[in-house]
Amino acid sequence: MLREHLESKWIDCFEKSFALSGVTSGHVVAILSESQSRPVLTELSEYALLRLGAKPIQVRVPSPPLKDILPVRSTGACYALEGYETLLPALAACDLIVDVTVEGMLHSKELQTLITQGARFLMISNEHPEILERCMPDPLLKPKIDKSLELLSRADVMTVTSLSGTKLSAEVKGAPSRGGAGYLSAGEKVAYWPAGLALFFPLANTVNGTVVLESGDVNLTFKRYFESRVTLHIENDFVTSIEGKGLDADLMRVYYEGWADPNAYAISHLGWGLNPRARWEALMMYDKHQINGTELRALAGSFLISTGANEFSNRYTRCHFDLPMRNCSIKLDDLEIIKEGRLVGELS
Repeated sequence: MLREHLESKWIDCFEKSFALSGVTSGHVVAILSESQSRPVLTELSEYALLRLGAKPIQVRVPSPPLKDILPVRSTGACYALEGYETLLPALAACDLIVDVTVEGMLHSKELQTLITQGARFLMISNEHPEILERCMPDPLLKPKIDKSLELLSRADVMTVTSLSGTKLSAEVKGAPSRGGAGYLSAGEKVAYWPAGLALFFPLANTVNGTVVLESGDVNLTFKRYFESRVTLHIENDFVTSIEGKGLDADLMRVYYEGWADPNAYAISHLGWGLNPRARWEALMMYDKHQINGTELRALAGSFLISTGANEFSNRYTRCHFDLPMRNCSIKLDDLEIIKEGRLVGELS
């Protein structure tokens, strides 16, 4: 069994990660955690920051009462800071915030407030440190991230197809896009580790088609591989039906229905993976409590479709599915960037 305690090699990894994000001697860095956070991540962060000569401070709040009767995982929407508005200006005044909350602050309303006040955020996914070690932030990824964001900025439409029957169309023009190599470059406000993904948040009424999830694709919310075919029919951004006779389809239907929330069925974001260090088989190698699954969102050549909250379409929900898919082909207008699960052209 893998243990979670301080290892010199993991302090080295955290030190390199923070240095890539611009942390130097004298910087004041807040380590933001909650009572259910993975303790080793807060400890590794503090030791690494001290090695750099920075001035770390620990900001730990109690994990809040559950809001839902449904179990919630991998949403990126931590609400542990709700009610701590008086704390936000002090956090924003730090040179960096290292986020090791359980779900992460990526989709939280407090994150937007902090960014507006000048904060810089490095989110560390709730993973066993070995996973972070394997998926270190990599400056060599940045050119592909930048190229992906450039291609998205020029595109009008993304189409996704597969030999299994996926045929999805999404308007890209005007849609906000995001990407990262796992660290904060100059001028950037938010990064997360593991990384290596380019995505966009479709505007309202711009996504239509059929998505066929096959054996070996991944349901990161459930932290399991699909073992049977599931077909999602999507009309004007919303999953309108879920076809499938196996356990995978039943689990998705029951979980969606449990929310009694139409926005749970909406498209959150679409994108593709670029990280050659991310491994498809990783879920098989760890117990569920050891892994958050973030690396599987970044599998090089994969297609990621996610449902749930999309603030750019004014839709909010705590239900979220991240569904990385293999063997898809992706075009931006007439430019093919992924062919049957492999990066091609300028991204190869």
